[in-house]
Amino acid sequence: MRRSGILMHISSLPSRYGIGKLGASAYQFADFLKKSGVSVWQILPLSPTSYGDSPYQSFSAYAGNPYFIDFEQLEEQGLLEHTDYADANWGSPNKVDYERLYQMCFPILKKAFQAFDRTNPDYVAFCEKHRAWLPDYALFMALKFAHNGKAWTEWEPELAMRNAESLQKARSKYIEDVQFFQVIQYWFYSQWDKLKTYCNENGISLIGDMPIYVSYDSVEVWSQPELFELDRQHRPIAVAGCPPDVFSPTGQLWGNPLYDWDYHKKTGYAWWIQRLAFATSIYDTVRIDHFRGFESYYSIPYGNPTAEIGEWRKGPNTALFKAAQAALGDLSIIAEDLGFITPEVQKMLDACGYPGMKVTQFAFSDGAKNTYLPQNYKTTNCVAYTGTHDNMTLNGWVYGASDKEISFAKRYLRVRDRKDLPESMLRITWGSIADLAIGQVQDFLQEPANARMNTPSTAFGNWQYRTTAKQFNHKLSKKIYQLNALYNRLPEEDSAAETDTKEIEQED
Repeated sequence: MRRSGILMHISSLPSRYGIGKLGASAYQFADFLKKSGVSVWQILPLSPTSYGDSPYQSFSAYAGNPYFIDFEQLEEQGLLEHTDYADANWGSPNKVDYERLYQMCFPILKKAFQAFDRTNPDYVAFCEKHRAWLPDYALFMALKFAHNGKAWTEWEPELAMRNAESLQKARSKYIEDVQFFQVIQYWFYSQWDKLKTYCNENGISLIGDMPIYVSYDSVEVWSQPELFELDRQHRPIAVAGCPPDVFSPTGQLWGNPLYDWDYHKKTGYAWWIQRLAFATSIYDTVRIDHFRGFESYYSIPYGNPTAEIGEWRKGPNTALFKAAQAALGDLSIIAEDLGFITPEVQKMLDACGYPGMKVTQFAFSDGAKNTYLPQNYKTTNCVAYTGTHDNMTLNGWVYGASDKEISFAKRYLRVRDRKDLPESMLRITWGSIADLAIGQVQDFLQEPANARMNTPSTAFGNWQYRTTAKQFNHKLSKKIYQLNALYNRLPEEDSAAETDTKEIEQED
């Protein structure tokens, strides 16, 4: 079945409180998607953000971002007064100010925590259900706050190295803070589960994103060092990144610790199976970032200032996913297969059978044989994107691409004027044979270059893009609906959907 989706992270939802929330605007956006004939909503990792404000560099592979917790729902539960949060200065509505959020959100959540009944049966059940990760995460965050946000490597050695007696003392000393961070996760996942249920009941599936790596300053590295390539002092032996290419002469130095794949193999990939089980329980489909890293990954000696010196090393390949399938059954996964794809990587992708990605912005650089041109798609089992969160907006792309790319794009799309390219690029994405076509919300809103979500290899100034409620109007909904109708990407229409169509035609 042909479907369509829109890529927009929770942080970009309209909100009066500094960042998108799991509240009214999220439900309104779901309604907008349904009215527009869109059946998929793709988001970025829900994780708490850390260094550089990136959801791909998080303190936890499991925790949800406290900034997304909707204050209005906490008020409805009697945990907050409206004045506790509504009268605060949340900054500019045009971009996310993460420093302001860090300073303002936690005191408000702390006040709600003080009014919360920790004997609540649902909360007790939540803690029991998530006992595999929640206690360590809550202690990690309590200690991080006690150390003014410093990385765990800067804590006292006995805490950094997890001396059992020291950890027990810390749990007792910071018991209130530990409880606070557990309650935060209860609120987050209660609100997320409610939103996901609403989306699913309205025919909208949710695609979530799983980073292949975790941050060095994360609870996973601190509490389970055996999972990673670390020395006796728990420092990385090597870190992740990408080698130099035409886009980045010194390569990309991500800095994430690498996995000890020999250890994971000995455990039957138990940690990965647990992680995939969790991800597929909170999302309908999981997009795994940097999927090629499971075949081979780039290893950079720890301490190197750039990624210029490194080596490719072999990963677990299909063994991990065979183990996951045996344990969990068939999983709905999208493989992010962009970048340097060798025959060995392609063989792994084919063996796994997961749909890969086709990005329209990449289609115009190598002439008619470019694999990202829709005419060259080899299968319907793929996802066509106008661009990803790491790409420019379409409006930005047409003014930043090379003259050669623009010239070919004009000829291919039969467009005379550069300014008409974004619309045509969106149309060929939707018109492709891909089972699923997804566009950045910025491309539907015709946003300029400064609306870009992320620029790879830059540490700051990213992840700040926001929308306003008035942008999601009837005119845009009708345009998207007609696009879906034209390219056979509407959901199976029931009587309610047919009524919506008539309303759209009557209101025109």
